[in-house]
Amino acid sequence: MPKAKQITVWVADRPGVLGDVAATLGEKKINIEAFLAHVTGDEGAIRLIVDKPAAAKKALTGRGWRVTEEEIVRVALVDKPGTLGRTAEKWAARESTSAMATRAARKVGR
Repeated sequence: MPKAKQITVWVADRPGVLGDVAATLGEKKINIEAFLAHVTGDEGAIRLIVDKPAAAKKALTGRGWRVTEEEIVRVALVDKPGTLGRTAEKWAARESTSAMATRAARKVGR
């Protein structure tokens, strides 16, 4: 399965911080391919898959945010009912776990 880098930006839980992170990446022409944001207590974690992970990490740490990087398995799924279930069963058969899953937006035509 193809591997990818995921970066996690650790932020204070406050209005506008997701926009600040996204704008920082946009200023550096870094494309966000998928994201998941959640809050625990007063700290938020914004998990990102981007087209330029090293540049994103540099831009975000330059703004003072703590950033971690993880290697993930990246899988493209067909957008049909049952696909995730069948894929998860295959992972289970390999005794693999999925601590977190993110669904990226699909491209929409005109």
